[in-house]
Amino acid sequence: MQEPEQTYGDERRRQLLELLRALAARITDLEAKGELLAHAGELMKLIGDIRSELFHYEVRATYDTPEVAESRRIVEDASANEPHWERTTWQPKKEQEPEW
Repeated sequence: MQEPEQTYGDERRRQLLELLRALAARITDLEAKGELLAHAGELMKLIGDIRSELFHYEVRATYDTPEVAESRRIVEDASANEPHWERTTWQPKKEQEPEW
């Protein structure tokens, strides 16, 4: 079963990590060969693809499904109704030694 478009699943997350690692490896390889700027077009395309996927990750990873949003609302409502104890300056009296 395919995940809804609003979520960002584990497989897609792994693919994004692989894209980032591949870009880093390509940059390292080109730098070692002294050809980094000679492949600017290739790097711009890779960076563009990754940028797009990073955008989807950022948006989708923070998306609340209706179930999550409802759960969050319930917790927030419950938290809002909890009593809040105010700190006081009251302290117990020090006990005095009894006189015998």
